[in-house]
Amino acid sequence: MKFHDGNWLIREGFNVKAATQAHEVERNGDDLTAYVSPIPIMTRGNMLDTLQFTVKFHSPAPGVIGVKLIHYAGVVERGPKFELTPQSAGHVTITETEEETILTSGNLSAHIRKGAEWSVAFYRGGERLTGSGPRSMAYITEGKDRRWLREELDLGVGEFIYGLGERFTAFVKNGQVVDLWNQDGGTSSEQTYKNIPFYVSNKGYGVFVNQPELVSFEVGSEKVKKVQFSVEGESLEYFVIDGPSIKEVLGRYTDLTGKPALPPAWSFGLWLTTSFTTNYDEATVNSFVEGMAERDLPLHVFHFDCFWMKEYHWTDFKWDERTFPDPVGMLKRLHEKGLKICVWINPYIAQRSRLFEEGKANGYLVKRPNGDVWQWDLWQPGMALVDFTNPAACEWYAGYLRDLVDMGVDSFKTDFGERIPTDVVYHDGSDPYKMHNFYTQLYNQVVFNVLEEKLGKGEAALFARSATAGGQKFPVHWGGDCYADYESMAESLRGGLSLGLSGFGFWSHDIGGFENTAPTHVFKRWLQFGLLSSHSRLHGSKSYRVPWAYDQEAVDVTRFYTKLKSRLMPYLFDTAGQATELGVPSQRAMVIEFQNDPTTEFLDRQYMLGDNLLVAPIFSESGDVQYYLPQGGTWTHVLSGETKQPGWYKENYGFDSLPLFARPNSIIAFGANEQRPDYDYSNGVDFNVYALEDGRTATATVRDIKGAVETTVSIAREGKTITVALQGSGKAFSVTLNSIGEIASASGASATVDGDSVIVPAGENNVTITITLA
Repeated sequence: MKFHDGNWLIREGFNVKAATQAHEVERNGDDLTAYVSPIPIMTRGNMLDTLQFTVKFHSPAPGVIGVKLIHYAGVVERGPKFELTPQSAGHVTITETEEETILTSGNLSAHIRKGAEWSVAFYRGGERLTGSGPRSMAYITEGKDRRWLREELDLGVGEFIYGLGERFTAFVKNGQVVDLWNQDGGTSSEQTYKNIPFYVSNKGYGVFVNQPELVSFEVGSEKVKKVQFSVEGESLEYFVIDGPSIKEVLGRYTDLTGKPALPPAWSFGLWLTTSFTTNYDEATVNSFVEGMAERDLPLHVFHFDCFWMKEYHWTDFKWDERTFPDPVGMLKRLHEKGLKICVWINPYIAQRSRLFEEGKANGYLVKRPNGDVWQWDLWQPGMALVDFTNPAACEWYAGYLRDLVDMGVDSFKTDFGERIPTDVVYHDGSDPYKMHNFYTQLYNQVVFNVLEEKLGKGEAALFARSATAGGQKFPVHWGGDCYADYESMAESLRGGLSLGLSGFGFWSHDIGGFENTAPTHVFKRWLQFGLLSSHSRLHGSKSYRVPWAYDQEAVDVTRFYTKLKSRLMPYLFDTAGQATELGVPSQRAMVIEFQNDPTTEFLDRQYMLGDNLLVAPIFSESGDVQYYLPQGGTWTHVLSGETKQPGWYKENYGFDSLPLFARPNSIIAFGANEQRPDYDYSNGVDFNVYALEDGRTATATVRDIKGAVETTVSIAREGKTITVALQGSGKAFSVTLNSIGEIASASGASATVDGDSVIVPAGENNVTITITLA
């Protein structure tokens, strides 16, 4: 939100009182409190008839410093609040000099200036990262009723800002006005379903604004050398989070707000849906499932969208008996075909739903201030809203979900959660303005908890659309309603990359686009992109998304990339494990992996899938694509074996390929099963070693389908000798050398040579093999 008229003037109607001079800084244990005046204190008379800022400094964890700016401390802080996990105390040091007080946590320190002009500067060692200068913190009023607290943090030369949730606008946020307010705006607007008050800088620090309500950001837009953020009210809290790498920033941020849960292995397979407004019944579903099997198209999850329930009755959790007279039998038959089942739900209760009167009578629905149930006619006639601040309402809603799981449902697509009114009251007295964005957290948590309760930890998977900070704990999230064109395909990628830079480990999108029906060439290019994403779903609005509805080549492309993804599961599931342990996304913006390569700072049409695979989707009918290989050695095309040196390339690809490169000095673990995503990854795994340079060592791990590390391998090269050290399951495996050289011989563990590979039979847990190059 803009408050200034240019650099010098204030916009008409606003009154700005900004922090100018520190009167006193007090220490209380490991915390500091500064009392700051909006005017210079020249005489005692200057202390009268003016406000005073209370600025509190604290550290919830090493490398993280919190700042809370308060005007009136007497305001009751009504919920909701983000659930944060601070670490134990004892990591803070406070020092005093004549000019400043310094709070240090890890390698991060806040330098608080005494007297004179008020300022706070954040340092990593001797490097200044950012700061709040004189008159940056401010209390702003408009008329008698509206008031804001504002902060401005410095934006340096060559500094770029990323994140702030799933944003479909430009990848680099500099120059943008970003209002964090969850809305159902599709992928082709500035609105988004997942607004996260967290950003990260290419300088290797992040800022998390600990406010669930609307936070308005001006990222180098009102003042071009400032990141400004403001909230309505009497207090504002934010945390500065040190790296120094972007990976470490994400790790510390998700330590504070929650790590992503590990989705079950089966969820990484191909999902197929009925689509939204299409006509379908069990015969239609079977035609899809059997059609996939007949064409050798591996299918792992079938999703029933809205019309599994009767029209105008959403949500009532009751199968439409006209279309599905035997839902339990149908689900059993689908399970017997090896499928998992997902069904669509939302938190809205239509007036014709069997849940409406029950929810109304028991106080389970959100109310207006006069006690009426809040309703409107957008989306569903007479639609009401479940009050998830009421524990009894949560249990009521969860009970219907448990019934569905008992029938055979394995997952829920938790749609909506954005159209949340503010002219309401909640059971627990929560501030409805703060609840607008936060509502989705309670909604998804209830559903996720039911799945964990019924199916076990590690078996819960949502397909969620809306989120706020902390929503990463309940994966998976998809990008919402996109058009069936290349522009929306690129929008979806930008949104996912931004979401990954906001602490979310897993994301997906509607392959082929949701609205309209994609031209065949768009569908085939989107298949490549979608099946090289963490989660892959064929879904649409008014038409089916079965590949044979397009052409035979679409069937072939689906088959090839679905099987490729299944073979990549040992690598992909280890990447997923890293997301849950480190907070690093599975699909990563290039700048995460190559922070010191300035070319990667703007790249938003390619990404890293885990540490070691580079993917550049193709966004053109002609098949032309331009991509960049970062510095660091020889890159190897995974499908063709062709090697390339770092730099820019412009090439043309058919539908059977795209730029898919292995990072220099890397290992990609390929599994032995191309039909399913959930299998024994360590048995028959092929460790593909790419462009391993002399004097270098590469490592890889393989997990079991519960996420525990089962096998670790370390492969080192010294001249023409390559040493493989493997610890783990003792199962059969192979080592394939790519872009390295021909194998002359191998010794150890009964290894045999087959071309450029060494084959090792099942044996002991600890294996050492020596490979000699020709």
